[in-house]
Amino acid sequence: MIDREHYIVPIRAFFDSDLIKIITGIRRSGKSVILEQIKTEIIQKTNNVIYLNFEDRRVYSSIKTADDLIKYVDENKKSGKCYLFFDEIQNLDGWQEACKTLRLDNSLFITGSNSKLLSKEFTKELSGRYVSFHVRPFVYKEITEYCAQLGKTCSVMDYLVWGGFPKRFEFDSTEAQQAYLNDLDETIVVNDLINRYKIRKVELFKSIVNYVLRSNSRIYSANSIKDYIKNEHSECSLTTVMKYLGYLEEAYIVESIPQYSTKTKRELAYYKKIYNEDVCFNSIRCLDGRYDLTHNLENVVYNELVYMGYTLFVYDNNGKEIDFLAQKNNKKYFIQVAYSVLDEKAYNREFGAFKGIDELSQKIIITNDELDYSTSVVRHIKLKEFLLMNEL
Repeated sequence: MIDREHYIVPIRAFFDSDLIKIITGIRRSGKSVILEQIKTEIIQKTNNVIYLNFEDRRVYSSIKTADDLIKYVDENKKSGKCYLFFDEIQNLDGWQEACKTLRLDNSLFITGSNSKLLSKEFTKELSGRYVSFHVRPFVYKEITEYCAQLGKTCSVMDYLVWGGFPKRFEFDSTEAQQAYLNDLDETIVVNDLINRYKIRKVELFKSIVNYVLRSNSRIYSANSIKDYIKNEHSECSLTTVMKYLGYLEEAYIVESIPQYSTKTKRELAYYKKIYNEDVCFNSIRCLDGRYDLTHNLENVVYNELVYMGYTLFVYDNNGKEIDFLAQKNNKKYFIQVAYSVLDEKAYNREFGAFKGIDELSQKIIITNDELDYSTSVVRHIKLKEFLLMNEL
């Protein structure tokens, strides 16, 4: 496995801190590997280390409460500062109380696949006593590095369809990769959430999930989802839709970004665009190989920009939607994403969205075209080049 220094570098600054290091993200994104890499690094200077994986039956059958965990640490740690690594700790009842106690004399690292690790209740109790880090599936730069390590290659088209979950690259055939991703989807998206939230209307939940994950890179409203689902299910309330969307966000399966309007000069929280944490969630729901490359491409650009550290908004340019307003280090970039602008109509639509934007602002269009369509005011970045960039 590759060293994911992109994530480890910012965590390294807190190795010896008494702040709780919380590593969050969707299941199978590589959190456990990063935790193991940190542990390996720390073992170079001390053997006062305790590691527990709360998905391991041997662990969760013996350590069932916060008191059990505290007792286990007290009985097994050596003198001096102990480095504690707890993987998927949200599976332990009362884990919050254990963390509050154990952080005082130790350096504590925890991982979890649920954003409730950062719930208001927990963060209020631990205000100023933790730092969090969100780990995501591989971006393309990481994929090329890992595939080189495995003696393989991965095309941009493969990435647009099947995404960046690390484990899939260990399988040789497309069929095996698809089988893995289908099983992963069933575990993460369906079984985990149904069991975690004790969902009773299972078929309704699955319908909403399938609709949302097929609708990546699109503007959505809870009302529009409700109206669509009502064609399949006679009962579907707005409250239910909002609740199920919340579950998907809590499990890091989807993310949404708000609109920034030129008219109000502010963020409009009720108007959002939704993106999948990984584009495979769209592709495994497509029939007969008719993959949604247009929306997956925009979703991939979103994931890459987040990885680069940009804060993103949808931008309403007087009624014309610009896919991203990206901000970082006091710089703004207006970004349009299209599969191709070879067609004159597509070219006029995509470039025309920038009309009226301050000429001093940086305007970028990202496409899968081979030709360069840059103009005096708009910079064209070819997708293959964009995927290898670290900054715009």
